[in-house]
Amino acid sequence: MFTFETSDQKEVRRLRIAQFNGRTATVRTAGSAVTGHVRSIVESKSSVPAAWTITIIPEEPKATLSRPAPRARSFIKGFG
Repeated sequence: MFTFETSDQKEVRRLRIAQFNGRTATVRTAGSAVTGHVRSIVESKSSVPAAWTITIIPEEPKATLSRPAPRARSFIKGFG
């Protein structure tokens, strides 16, 4: 799990929408990106300005398949 704190209201709204719709979200912090499902968003009532603690469950990166290039096919049939 990846947990971080933010005070950016736009980012929190985007992450809440992703959580509600069951979509993955990407968060960029300290030069790295984490993509996964939002587990929880908790507001810290004691902080000024408002801050939220967000927990994301990272997704495993999808493996890329290396396939050979497709062969060229001839669409002209023999005459006869």
